[in-house]
Amino acid sequence: MSEFYPQSAAAKGLALCHACGRVEPVTLERCPRCDARLHLRLPASLQRTLALTLSAFFLYFPANMLPILKVESIAGAHANTIVGGVISFWQTGDYPVAIIIFTASVMIPVLKIISLLWLCLAARLGRHPLAMTRLYRVTEQVGRWSMVDVFVVAILVAVVQLGSVISIHPGPAAVSFASVVILTMLAAISFDPRLIWDAAGEAEPNE
Repeated sequence: MSEFYPQSAAAKGLALCHACGRVEPVTLERCPRCDARLHLRLPASLQRTLALTLSAFFLYFPANMLPILKVESIAGAHANTIVGGVISFWQTGDYPVAIIIFTASVMIPVLKIISLLWLCLAARLGRHPLAMTRLYRVTEQVGRWSMVDVFVVAILVAVVQLGSVISIHPGPAAVSFASVVILTMLAAISFDPRLIWDAAGEAEPNE
């Protein structure tokens, strides 16, 4: 092992307790402090992350193709998809709102899904571990901001209820979109970034 890839604690049989952070030999099986089960790495981390990410990928299509908001008023009823809402705001001159919704509800979920798939690949190939670790940190932090559309729908449904004048209801895409955000957040939590460094250490002698 080189100085850049020193021998890991896992290689020495030491496990970090995921509950309290204590380091103990994995042979103890349970943490002597909090009695949590000890693992060298998060069990089935890669499989869970990949399954959750692919589920989010397939739900992303109905989330953007189905209406996320239904508005009923004396002028009639109409429904908007996420992209349709962005276009409407842009056409009416509300550029900051359109940019915020497009970034949080369209761009971030796509980038997060791509990033998670890229991280899963990096955990196999071990390429550019430092850059991939930074990507993981960014992915974990920004994903929660994708919920902005769900919050907007929830607030509008709760506030804008004026009887026969106007009423707003969540569309079928709201459930799909919320599921995409939740699944990608769970995928990021399930991913163990130490797998990237394990793979990098194993690939180094072959380089």
